Amino acid sequence: MRQQQSGFTLVEIAIVLVIIGLLLGGVLKGQELINSAKVKNFANDFRNIPLFIYGYQDKYKALPGDDSGAVAHLGAGATQIALASGGGTAGNGVINGNWWDGAASLAASESVAFWEHVRRANLAAGATAIAADSDLPKNADGGWIGIESGSTVAANQYITGLSGTYIVCSAGILGKFAKQLDSNVDDGNPFTGSMRATPGMPTARGNAAHCSVVGTPAGCATAVDDASPYTVCMAF
Repeated sequence: MRQQQSGFTLVEIAIVLVIIGLLLGGVLKGQELINSAKVKNFANDFRNIPLFIYGYQDKYKALPGDDSGAVAHLGAGATQIALASGGGTAGNGVINGNWWDGAASLAASESVAFWEHVRRANLAAGATAIAADSDLPKNADGGWIGIESGSTVAANQYITGLSGTYIVCSAGILGKFAKQLDSNVDDGNPFTGSMRATPGMPTARGNAAHCSVVGTPAGCATAVDDASPYTVCMAF
């Protein structure tokens, strides 16, 4: 007497494959949504900082960080810098300091005082007493965010060729997000335009920007690597 062998039918196998396909599709779509939300968060950081400046100027007729009347405007305890890093004085219309300055530089860096001022003015969320680096703003990946005044002098530019009244930088952004961010906010190439990307987080000036594709545009020798971290800066 022959024994009957049991197993999956073609229909059952097809159903399982369809279910697996749906699950994989859902996972990939979910990851895509997470990535898009992260890039949107990065973009909002860049878009919000000009609003902080304009809101503060409208309210106090001064530049946050550079406000020579910070104590009168924001109350006792507000940081009012008399002599800022770089030799500039408060009230000269320039945010003196490096965008990467830490909390320890608060007394001398208008780039750090900027965050205290916009927070005390209720324009931005965060600690008004900047006592540690953890009190300074971070992006969606935990990277440093900062601001400084721009320069037309190449030697003083953080990323060579990027000049403007103000420069906002956000560090620790993976290359794949940096390219997508540039496409959403600027011209789609982190080597040109008002938004550019440089590898790592250099604490020096004159850094080279990388492009989306090597040789595009002509003169850009190194392309952004999707899996490597970059500092993305925007001029406005």
